[in-house]
Amino acid sequence: MSNSATGKRESFGSNIGAIAAIAGSAIGLGNIWRFPYITGENGGGAFILIYLIFILLIGIPVMTSEFVIGRSAQKNPYGAFHQLAPRKPWFLIGIMGVLAAFFILSFYTTVAGWTLEYFYQALIGNLSGKSHDELSSMFNDFLNHPFRPYLWFLVFMGLTALIIISGVKNGIERYAKILMPFLLVLLIILCVRSLTLKGAGAGLRFLFQPDLTKLTPKVILEALGQGFFSLSIGMGTLITYGSYIRKQDNLASTAFYVSISDTLIAIIAGIAIFPAVFALGGSPSSGEGLTFIVLPGVFQRLPMGNIFALSFFVLLAVAALTSTISVLEVIVAFLVEEVKMARRKATIVASSAVSILGLITVASMGKLGSFTILGKNIFGVLEYLTSNIMLPLGGLFIVLFIGWFHDKNLTKLEMTNNGQIRSRYFPVYFFLVRYIAPIAITLVFLYSLGILKF
Repeated sequence: MSNSATGKRESFGSNIGAIAAIAGSAIGLGNIWRFPYITGENGGGAFILIYLIFILLIGIPVMTSEFVIGRSAQKNPYGAFHQLAPRKPWFLIGIMGVLAAFFILSFYTTVAGWTLEYFYQALIGNLSGKSHDELSSMFNDFLNHPFRPYLWFLVFMGLTALIIISGVKNGIERYAKILMPFLLVLLIILCVRSLTLKGAGAGLRFLFQPDLTKLTPKVILEALGQGFFSLSIGMGTLITYGSYIRKQDNLASTAFYVSISDTLIAIIAGIAIFPAVFALGGSPSSGEGLTFIVLPGVFQRLPMGNIFALSFFVLLAVAALTSTISVLEVIVAFLVEEVKMARRKATIVASSAVSILGLITVASMGKLGSFTILGKNIFGVLEYLTSNIMLPLGGLFIVLFIGWFHDKNLTKLEMTNNGQIRSRYFPVYFFLVRYIAPIAITLVFLYSLGILKF
């Protein structure tokens, strides 16, 4: 039933449900698709070490700040800033968050659709017996196919919309509680298989033996940027989900558990992928092609490799679905609360609008590939605009708002549940949000724009 129909705002039914849903939002293709190849390109263990430090010092405080904003106002990103800072331009950050969600969903669901295609190809045994060049041609042929990439995009968008229509507790929370344990079990099975391969030790050494000579300023900023991308910071998702967290739940510990879950999944994905890649002669720095070209080749050289390929692409699809749900919810919550639409109508309107841009994005990877803006296709433009500009800017203004504009005592009251929880962590949190996070985010922003070069 929609919020507008009951007059009562929905919330998560339990703290475990909240953590599962928010972790599901954070755990997505960023962990299983992007984290392994970014790690591979930046020297393995040294990158992971810096990444973990940034998650603790920057990721958790910024996530907590988004929760504070969302739960204080009990609204979507636009409504939250409008309520907490009336007659001030902070609401523009909320609008940017909703717009970022719209753009992200357009290109993210494009990649999510690829996971369904590869699940189907594994199911019919079409990945078996192919060379690296054949797998590469297969991927390019798929991107240029006249209808398959569009079909899978629409299927994935439809699945996302069906869950969102069911609401917060009966849709988002319910499915997160099912999908997240399923995702973890699949990953562990893949890990066990990967680690039993002869030569798997080289992959583990690559991941966990930090080579400090690899620590360049570029690697450090890549690690911070990946933390932002992975934790869903700055796009309005965490403010929206924060608004559904119950008043008795601890925001700081929720942020901690979500961040740790997100990081563990990313590292477990690395353990599932790199030992197999090293053992079977793949390259750890194969970029985006690692997932759709290198790994299918790795899986087919395993006994029962097709079963593992199936498992892997189911895993990717589940991870992507838990994320697309959260991103669509940002847009739907805005339409429900600000435009006063019923949830069902808001979901249909949001999904339809995203699908129009999304289908153009799908085409930009194939038939419209020659159409570029500043040297990038539509997919590249949307990814660059969100990852390099909108998310860092959103995160920066969120920490500036909490650190310098919002009443410090109100922030403390929200984090301590009106004084019911001890707040020894609060002075450290506030120092990080006020001083350290803005500097770190600004550096990432300038680096991602190419202004800061190394």
